[in-house]
Amino acid sequence: MLGYVTIGTNDMERAARFYDELLGLVGAVRFMDMDRFKGWAVDGAIKGALAVALPFDEKPATVGNGVMPAISAESKEQVDAIYKKALELGGVDEGPPGARGDGFYAGYFRDLDGNKLNAFFIG
Repeated sequence: MLGYVTIGTNDMERAARFYDELLGLVGAVRFMDMDRFKGWAVDGAIKGALAVALPFDEKPATVGNGVMPAISAESKEQVDAIYKKALELGGVDEGPPGARGDGFYAGYFRDLDGNKLNAFFIG
């Protein structure tokens, strides 16, 4: 259904390093690499991709309240690894990995710009 989600950054190089390492855990690599916009996807498929951008209006990027891209993991262990890597890279805890309902397992964190994300597994 979704092609990609874009979140804002105020420091493109810092954000690129964060997401190169973090999204590499799920096999994602950059499919777009421009000065003001970078995107990551798995197997070159743009569906479900994540991108970071310097805002087009050249005003500071801010965190969207209620916005939360979710990274699909293949196991609970991969959720744990993504969450742990996010914190190692300077991300901030927003809820450690654990069961969040019927078969839903997730860990929540904020990236270096304060954007909230999660890693999840259903099964």
